[in-house]
Amino acid sequence: MSEKILIVEDEAVLRETLEYNLTRQGYAVITASTGTRALELAREHHPHLILLDIMLPELDGLEVCRILRQEMNTPIIMLTARDDEIDKVVGLEVGADDYLTKPFSLRELQARIKAQLRRVRLIREEIPVATQSPHQQLQFGTLRLDIDRREVYLHDTPLHLKPKEYELLLHLAENRGRVLSREQLLENVWGWDFSGGSRTVDVHVRWLREKIEDDPTHPTRIVTARGMGYIFEG
Repeated sequence: MSEKILIVEDEAVLRETLEYNLTRQGYAVITASTGTRALELAREHHPHLILLDIMLPELDGLEVCRILRQEMNTPIIMLTARDDEIDKVVGLEVGADDYLTKPFSLRELQARIKAQLRRVRLIREEIPVATQSPHQQLQFGTLRLDIDRREVYLHDTPLHLKPKEYELLLHLAENRGRVLSREQLLENVWGWDFSGGSRTVDVHVRWLREKIEDDPTHPTRIVTARGMGYIFEG
């Protein structure tokens, strides 16, 4: 079965170009030109990946991304005409997985799509194997990571982490006591082909601190190594 991609783009020429090329690549493509229609189609078809323009009529892409991220973990690649760091940070804060600035090459877009779909496939392939063995867990005081189930608990209460938040926390926890630079975290959690900068790491660390620290303004679990990166102290 072909993997399904939802393209959300109000510029007709670009939308049709993307649809034509991705269909030729073997994907099943659905398109929308407004934010409202994008929500309807995403809920109806449950695509494997969403290409989402920021500047859209009715609902902008950032709002669409924020709403969808509360409902599903589908990879979202945001598209924008502006190479603006603020746009990138806000896009990541509302839950985008990757970011492309127009104009972009179709080859680069295809590589980003394949990377996101590959990441999701790897996660799904791990789940059946994990359920056949006893749960592997990491415990740090009141914080517990159930690795097989990809779940995190604080005081035995489940935490709702986004996929990248979980992957970042797990990587930090598995390297407890080691200073990890932002570049190392980007490469090991997001992948070498991710185009976002180190600000991406800072944003996700801030989110994690808000969820796992008693006082996020004075963290004791994920500690900043000034000028170097972050250390997980547990």
